[in-house]
Amino acid sequence: MSGVRLDKWLWAARFFKTRGLARDAIDGGKIHLDGIKAKPSKMVVPGLEIEISRGQSSMVINVLDVREDRRPAVEAQLLYQETSESIEKREAERDLFRYSRAGYQPADHRPNKKERRQMTKLKGKSND
Repeated sequence: MSGVRLDKWLWAARFFKTRGLARDAIDGGKIHLDGIKAKPSKMVVPGLEIEISRGQSSMVINVLDVREDRRPAVEAQLLYQETSESIEKREAERDLFRYSRAGYQPADHRPNKKERRQMTKLKGKSND
């Protein structure tokens, strides 16, 4: 087998639950192959570099093997390897998010009318 369609490979490697979700992510520009926006029909071969953006984070992986069928997660993880730079970047982003939320304390009540007016005034919005 020389290659597998990108949407099929992402599904088989368990990045997405369905091929439809993988195709939507590819069409939405969330998947790049070697720095170029991909198409679902692009063939994946070993040695290819794929960047996958999900939510606030992204990961860069190198394809080690191709497979058309969906196997257990342990076997799916053998299809790719995340780059060390990508791992460090994701961990730094995760720590930054965690530290930014460390001092957050939600209010113990809903804002009353006076507090809502103060928030509107602070944001610079006017009802006029």
